[in-house]
Amino acid sequence: MTGWRAGIAATCLMLALWQTVIWTTGVARFILPPPALVAQTIWDSRALLAEHAVITMAEVLIGLILGAALGFVSAIGLVASLTARALVRPILVFSQSVPVFALAPILTLWLGFGLWSKITMALIIIYFPVTSSFFDALMRTNRDWIGLAKVMGASTARIMWHIRVPAALPGFASGLRLAAVYAPIGAIIGEWVGASKGLGYLMLLANGRAKTDLMFAALIVLAILTILLHAAVNKLCERTLDRPE
Repeated sequence: MTGWRAGIAATCLMLALWQTVIWTTGVARFILPPPALVAQTIWDSRALLAEHAVITMAEVLIGLILGAALGFVSAIGLVASLTARALVRPILVFSQSVPVFALAPILTLWLGFGLWSKITMALIIIYFPVTSSFFDALMRTNRDWIGLAKVMGASTARIMWHIRVPAALPGFASGLRLAAVYAPIGAIIGEWVGASKGLGYLMLLANGRAKTDLMFAALIVLAILTILLHAAVNKLCERTLDRPE
């Protein structure tokens, strides 16, 4: 079964289970709205959803680009310097032990309620997987290639840019694929803490007004956008990074 057919089948199964739960439990609409009502809300509120989705996706894309670039540079720096590896890696691990929800209010206090606090949240969440994946790939470079390059008189910089980095690009691609899924989490958490636009803000607004159908609609739109972003990043990686020369 091809990817898109499997996706359609999984979606149909999920919708069938969703509707079955409603039929068998008799749960109220304000707690769990039926799929048909959510679909109708998505259509009726398409302009509102699109307005907020643009803000969220801008936060996600900027955070993804900045996080990927920072992770790329950081991984190379860690490989190139034993001192950086000894000092920075523990900090990276420690940064992942702090719950992102605890960081969101601090970032909002420092950066305000605009885009940058959400972009920074997305960046923080994706920075570690990108850096870690690329760093591990750089460290696993074939030692015979490196040894041959040294015998031929190649400098450390040339070995890095002409051997290590090209060989490690598939690892960087793996980090990017993870980042495409994680980045929206950071943006949404930031919007929950403090925002006036975005799908996360819209979900909170709908929840406060007991518009559960709109809350589910925003959630589904976010899920669809995340899937599309992951597919786009995956396609880009397949065409460029997975087949280094």
